[in-house]
Amino acid sequence: MNDTQLILASASPRRRELLSLTGLPFTVDAPHVDEHCTLPPREAVREISRRKALASAKMHPGKVILAADTLVSVNETALGKPRDEADAFRMLQSLSGRWHQVYTGVSVVDAQGQLRSEVAVTDVHFEVMSEEAIRRYIATGEPMDKAGAYAVQGVAGLWIDDLRGSHTNVIGLPMALTRCMLEGCGLLSAAPRSC
Repeated sequence: MNDTQLILASASPRRRELLSLTGLPFTVDAPHVDEHCTLPPREAVREISRRKALASAKMHPGKVILAADTLVSVNETALGKPRDEADAFRMLQSLSGRWHQVYTGVSVVDAQGQLRSEVAVTDVHFEVMSEEAIRRYIATGEPMDKAGAYAVQGVAGLWIDDLRGSHTNVIGLPMALTRCMLEGCGLLSAAPRSC
C-alpha cells in the first residue's frame, strides 16, 4: 500500500500536472460519485468537489484528500463537457465575443477528517470566433473532454484576449488557493497569513 499522505481525488491529467508543481508526493485515486447537480455553478462545483473529497476520505482514512470540480458558465448557465461535436460547436459559439466565468470548487479533507471547501472564479473573454474557426478548433479534438469545450493552455488560447483571476483555475486547479488549503493541513510550510 502506498504511504503518501496526500490523495488527489481526480483523474484529470491537468490537475495531476498542476499538483505536481507543489513538489509533494501524492497518489491519484478518483472515486466514482454522482456529478449531477442542479445548483447554480458556484454552488455546484463546491458540492461536487465535496462529494469527491468525502468519498475518497472514506477509502483513505487518515490521509489528506484534495478534490476539485470545474465548470464554465455563461450568464449562470453551466457548460459541462460537450456530448459531441455539435454540442461543442454550440458551446464555443456561446463563448465567442463575450465574457464568461470559470468556477472551480476545491475541497480538502485533513488527516483528522475535517472538510474545508472553497470556490475560485476567473473571468475569461473570448474574441469573436468565426464558424469556420470553431469547426477547425473542434477538428483538433481538444474541446471534447474539456468543460466549456476549450483548454486555455491549448489552441483555444488563440482567441482568449483577457483573463481576470487565476489562470490555473481555468486549467482546473487554482494553485494559490490549493497551496493555501494544503498549508492548512500541514503539508506545505504555512505562510503567516490566512487564506
